[in-house]
Amino acid sequence: MTKSDLPFGSEFSPSQIELPGMLQLLEDRAGDLAAIEAAIRQTYFASHGGSDPSRAVKNQKTLAMNSRLGLQAYGILDETGNLTPFGKELLAKKDDEADLYNLLAKHILLDLHGMTLVRCIQDMVAAGEQVNLTTLRQALAARGLHYPPGGKHPSMMRLWLAKAGVFSGRRWRVDPHRVQAVLGIGPDEFEVLADFTAEQRAFLRALANTGETAPQPANEIVRLATATYGVRFPEKSLPKLVLQALEEAGYITAAKTTAGRGAKPFLVAPTSKLIADVIDPLLEQLKGQADPKLLALLRLPLSQILEDLDSADRYKAGLALEALAFKIMRLLDMTYVATRLRANQTGGAEVDLVFEAARLVFSRWQVQCKNTARVSLDDVAKEVGLTHFMKSNVIVMVTTGEIGGEARRYANGIMAQSNLAIVMLDGKDLSAIGTSPPAILRAFEREARHAMSLKKLDL
Repeated sequence: MTKSDLPFGSEFSPSQIELPGMLQLLEDRAGDLAAIEAAIRQTYFASHGGSDPSRAVKNQKTLAMNSRLGLQAYGILDETGNLTPFGKELLAKKDDEADLYNLLAKHILLDLHGMTLVRCIQDMVAAGEQVNLTTLRQALAARGLHYPPGGKHPSMMRLWLAKAGVFSGRRWRVDPHRVQAVLGIGPDEFEVLADFTAEQRAFLRALANTGETAPQPANEIVRLATATYGVRFPEKSLPKLVLQALEEAGYITAAKTTAGRGAKPFLVAPTSKLIADVIDPLLEQLKGQADPKLLALLRLPLSQILEDLDSADRYKAGLALEALAFKIMRLLDMTYVATRLRANQTGGAEVDLVFEAARLVFSRWQVQCKNTARVSLDDVAKEVGLTHFMKSNVIVMVTTGEIGGEARRYANGIMAQSNLAIVMLDGKDLSAIGTSPPAILRAFEREARHAMSLKKLDL
């Protein structure tokens, strides 16, 4: 079974099984996996499988096994056939379905990446994107979550969350009031956490991990966070870059000590808002996600991103260009891998975006975004050099300006002499894509034909 960040739920959904009865079935046959699967088959799948009796029994056994695997993936049943501690909590609520489904929903939201799913769907709706299992795979990949092609993992999660009212009405419509009722915090709180930097998240988690409510030296929390999460902190700008944002969000108090000689560390303490059993699981879900500023842009429709490209603020325009490149690659159904790989991963340079595809053959695409008037030969040469470290097959250069003549000639030479493909998208291409997204196909087809003409074989 392909590894998935979302729980496997095939044949474990409220449309197939009745949870209170299932919990009692598991309790009655605790420790006996064969008996559990036999009872699941008889109770929920006895009418499945067609008219051929032997084939029907085989299919029913497979369905029962999948249901049992789903129970394990959701953390209700362990590998020995016994209810987990969480499963026993559910069992205690089996006679009160409202409490039962609220408890399961909280578990899904906090421990099974459910809150990332909810926020992702809200972002897609806000950006005017269609929500389905295919588009969700790409959008969740941007948040560091993956599930197998063709998998129904998000649908199963949605069905269980709908039992607690988290989804209501239309298929993918989120009810934020129910999210708040289930968790005790609203989805806006998750957005605040998502906007924190890696350093801010690590500091907050380390502080929560201490279990202390009294003020502690900030430098001690920094050491704990560095050792635990491998995050490096700025030595002289910790208050400005880390503490200030956490204090403004209401998670910590920070006071500068003035007694004695020499520089003194800030004393930090958690507020009542920092509830470890809620905030820590939410922070865990945010690991591996893209730059929070980039994610904020991905919530915007394409037209708004194109407007931001013209911003006088070069940083804002640069992020908008990166977001546009991201959306372009998603239009081509590429699988997102990483954003802004750092120098220690790429031999001294950076790559803005990395995508992969596994249709027929595997390929890796490195995408460089340039918010400059012209892409130079040096810009392309740097990307070519990085392909050795990245093991890339395709380079995509995206610029708001134009591709310089020397850069194109250099790219042509590289493509003629190697198996690399170099795709060039300039400002005119971006304008066309903004007017009509399918124009991306014409741009890539143009570049593909150009590469093919350079790689002709004389046989």
